[in-house]
Amino acid sequence: MMICAMSIGILLCIASCHKNPQDKEKEKFDSILIKKSSDLQLGGEYEALIELNIEYLKKAAKMRYKEGIALCYLNMAEVNISAGNYEKALLFFNKAESDLKNSENGFHKAAFYDDYSQYYSHLKLHDKAIACNSKAFLYLREAKDSDLKRKLLPRLYINKGINYVFKGWYGTSLKCFLKGNTLENSAYSNCMVAQYYLFRNQPDSAEVYITRADEKMLSQKTSDAESLWVYYTMGYYYNEVNNNEQAEKALKKALEINIKTRRTYSSHIQNVYKSLAELYKKKNDGGKAYYYLRKYMEEEGRLDVARLNTMNKATENFISEIKPESDWHRSDLPLAIALSITALTISGIYVQKTIKTQRLKKRVLKEETEELKSHVRAKMLKEVTELAQKNDSSFLMKFKELYPDFISTLLKINPDLENSELTFCAMLKLHFSSKEIADYTFVQHRSVQQKKYRIRKRLNIPGEEDIYDFFDKINS
Repeated sequence: MMICAMSIGILLCIASCHKNPQDKEKEKFDSILIKKSSDLQLGGEYEALIELNIEYLKKAAKMRYKEGIALCYLNMAEVNISAGNYEKALLFFNKAESDLKNSENGFHKAAFYDDYSQYYSHLKLHDKAIACNSKAFLYLREAKDSDLKRKLLPRLYINKGINYVFKGWYGTSLKCFLKGNTLENSAYSNCMVAQYYLFRNQPDSAEVYITRADEKMLSQKTSDAESLWVYYTMGYYYNEVNNNEQAEKALKKALEINIKTRRTYSSHIQNVYKSLAELYKKKNDGGKAYYYLRKYMEEEGRLDVARLNTMNKATENFISEIKPESDWHRSDLPLAIALSITALTISGIYVQKTIKTQRLKKRVLKEETEELKSHVRAKMLKEVTELAQKNDSSFLMKFKELYPDFISTLLKINPDLENSELTFCAMLKLHFSSKEIADYTFVQHRSVQQKKYRIRKRLNIPGEEDIYDFFDKINS
C-alpha cells in the first residue's frame, strides 16, 4: 500500500482580505511562493525550484520578512529530503526554526512543524513525527482565521492518520483520516480514507470512498497529480476485489495522464507500473507482468538519472546567478553560502544514491524476474500434469514446451525411440508412480513395470541407478 502525504502547498491559495498594506504584501509573498514552489516540486522541476527560492529569498531579505525567509529555508529542506540528504535538511529546519522563534504568526509555525513531522516520517521516526504534528495543531489553533489555516488543518489530520497507521493505532488513525476528509472532502482526502480501508482489508468500506473520490475528480477541477492518484487508488481497489478489467482500465488511465502531461509523478507512477505487473501476474499473463515489472524498475532508474541531470544544471545556474555581496544584506550572505552548499551537495548525493540504487534495483529486478519465471513455470507444470492425468493426446507437445531439451536429449541416446516411449519417459520425468501411470493410461501395473525395464535397456540406464534420478538429470 502507498500511504504517503501530499504536500499542503499543492493546494494552497490565499484569497484577498482587508489588511494593512504591509500585511497584504506579506500574504501575497507567501501565496505566490507557496503555490509556485509546490507546482515546481510537483513537476520535479528542481532547477526552477532552486532559482525561485533564490529570488524570493532576496525579496524576503529586502522586506525584512523573517517568516518569508523561513519559508525559503523550508523549501530547501524539502529539496534535501527528496535527495535523501537528511543531515542538510535538518540544517535548514534549524535555520527556519531560528527565524520563526519570535514569530507571532501561528500559521508559519504550524507549517514548519508539519514539514518537520513529514521529515521524521521519512526517517520512520513516527513518535517524533507525531510529536511535531501535535505542535503543528497547537500553533494552528493560535493562528488567525485564514484560507491558509483552513487548507492546512485537514492535512494535519491526514498526516497524523498516516503516522498512526505506521504505529499500528488503527482506530485513532481512522478517526484522523475521517476528520481530515470531513474538513477537506477532496478527491485526495477521500482516496486516503479508501487506502486506509484497503490496507485493513476492508474493500467494501473502501468502495464508498473510491466512489466519492471519483465523483470529486469529475465535478471539481483536480490537478493531474490528484487525478492520477485517484486512478491509482481505483486500480488498487479493483485489484483487491479481483475485478481485473476495471483494475486494468483505471491503472492505464493513470498512465495516460502521465504521458499527456509529460510530467513524472514518481511517488505515483512507479506504483502504477507495479500494480499492473501484479495484475497481469494474477491473470497468468507472464509476458505483460514482466513488461510492467521492467517498466517499474526502468522508471525508477530514469527518475534518478533525470534528477541528477537537473540538479547538476541547477548547481551551475545557481553559481552563475550569485551576485556580489552588495546586492544582499550582509547578514543574509551565510544563507547564500548555505544554498550553494545545498545545490552542490544534492548533486553529489544523487551520484552516490544513483549508483547504490541501481545496484539494488538490478538485484530486486533479478529476484522479481526469477519469481515471475517460477510462477509461469508452475502454471505450465500444472497444465502438463493435468493433461497427463487425462491421457490427453496433446500432453507430449505441451511437455516439450516445459522441458524443451528433454526429448532431443533422449533421441541422441537412442534415435529409434517411439512416441509412446517418449510419452512414458515424460511421465517418469514428472515423477508419476507406476500405479499412477497405470491408472492414467488404463493399463495393468505389471505392464508399467515391464515398460520401465524396456526403457532402461533402450537408454542404457545402469541397473543400480534409480530411473527417476536418471530423468531428473536431463534438462532439469
